[in-house]
Amino acid sequence: MSQESRSVRGIRGDAGLRARFWVEAGLAGLAGALFALTLVSRDWIEAVLGVDLDHRSGGLEWLIVAALLAISLVLGAVAHSERTRSLEPRRT
Repeated sequence: MSQESRSVRGIRGDAGLRARFWVEAGLAGLAGALFALTLVSRDWIEAVLGVDLDHRSGGLEWLIVAALLAISLVLGAVAHSERTRSLEPRRT
């Protein structure tokens, strides 16, 4: 593939991404940020919710960390798949 066709494809690919990609990528980023925040400071969950459901044992926070990591990875993979699909040449 020539340099010119690669640059045109890249421009079309970025502009031609569906809203679904942006939603998936945004949610993956949000889940990743909350995952990192929870690793650094687990008390933010209790501060936001205003309740301590696990009575300071930390079990609920680790469950939330695992869930946020899984959500982030799955949404990131789905967004990547959507982006790859949008870059494929359309068959007519």
